[in-house]
Amino acid sequence: MPVSFSASSSSPLPTASSPSCRFSTPKRPRTHFSYPLLAPNPLSKKKINYTFLRTYPHRGRQRDFPSCAAIAGLDFGNLESVFEAAGVLTAIIIVHESGHFLAATLQGIHVSKFAVGFGPILAKFNSNNVEYSLRAFPLGGFVGFPDNDPNSDIPADDENLLKNRPILDRVLVISAGVVANIIFAYAIILVQVCSVGLPVQEAFPGVLVPEVRPFSAASRDGLLPGDVIVSINGSEVLKPGVNSVSEVVEVIKMNPKRDVVLKVERGKQDFEIKVTPDESFDGTGRIGVQLSPNFKIDKVVARNIMDAFNFSGREFVGLTYNVLDSLRQTVMNFSQTASKVAGPVAIIAVGAEVARSNVDGLYQFAALLNLNLAVINLLPLPALDGGSLALIAVEAARGGRKLPLEVEQRIMSSGITLVLLLGMFLIVRDTLNLDFIREML
Repeated sequence: MPVSFSASSSSPLPTASSPSCRFSTPKRPRTHFSYPLLAPNPLSKKKINYTFLRTYPHRGRQRDFPSCAAIAGLDFGNLESVFEAAGVLTAIIIVHESGHFLAATLQGIHVSKFAVGFGPILAKFNSNNVEYSLRAFPLGGFVGFPDNDPNSDIPADDENLLKNRPILDRVLVISAGVVANIIFAYAIILVQVCSVGLPVQEAFPGVLVPEVRPFSAASRDGLLPGDVIVSINGSEVLKPGVNSVSEVVEVIKMNPKRDVVLKVERGKQDFEIKVTPDESFDGTGRIGVQLSPNFKIDKVVARNIMDAFNFSGREFVGLTYNVLDSLRQTVMNFSQTASKVAGPVAIIAVGAEVARSNVDGLYQFAALLNLNLAVINLLPLPALDGGSLALIAVEAARGGRKLPLEVEQRIMSSGITLVLLLGMFLIVRDTLNLDFIREML
């Protein structure tokens, strides 16, 4: 959905010495670039509980994008798919932080820490004066610099401290994480094009039922996986695409405990099924199915290197457009879209569902998430890389005079505090929205 990274002068993180894990600004500020894992969710367009393929026109073809709601009901499914999604997310975080790390070390800039996660350290090791650690809160990661560390034995005027480098050097370090995610996204698409291939879709009328959950209303009343819904309560579902799925879902949600008549195609047979939706905790109806547009999907694999770069380039542009359009909608309709901000639990749940539906979909999930995080990180907000770039722009506008250190620290630490608090809220909210948790409540 986009995730964020930031440059900050101080980091209000929970520490091992505070059992309550309250957020407080440390007395010893350290410059670092962090990657808080909070994102407006580009994988979700509507607050509904189903998975569908999203389509966009693309030179006469249609392409599929895995998508599912990140808020209205999450399902981790089997552990294998969860580990696959978590592995994708961890790889994206490591790639981003490696971008910052390599941009600094290749320029001879001192680096003191490389962390995945925030807060108390779970595991660590030291190599070449750099502490590598895995931390308790899975909200992203950070690369730390010893610039303002009073325990550091590096002189404050050392030219290889990040703060003492020219503006261009610092810009390269700050922007390198975003660049790394963009390159990684393109590399993922290129591998997909050359191996499993890109999906090409042909649309048909109706709404497909790819999965029916056991003991659900749909299962009880005779709906089967593979059925195609062609009408609901006498209204035909002829127009292919996402809107047809939304129409079916809305009718089901509006009719809890009331019969809904579905006209279904099953193989070469057509017949009607009466389904009585169960009532959800919020008073809406649900029948326990996944729905998707009725598509036939073929795979196109690159036949030569020219095809590979041609297909991957067009796919990259299409995914980038999707991310930018999602961000635009979030900004233009914030009051309606704020609920779609996703934390790590929701992102992993989405990835797990994609992995269960189609392992090939993990390629596009990973590429989309990389681009999503890259775009968000360029926003000029505290706790994001764009916020650090904005401070450098102010410095340049002031003729090379930096803002007072305390001012920068307050700006960045307040941003990181907000991100961490929001992250913890999203973890709790998204956990409570997991299907098996909802069923216990």
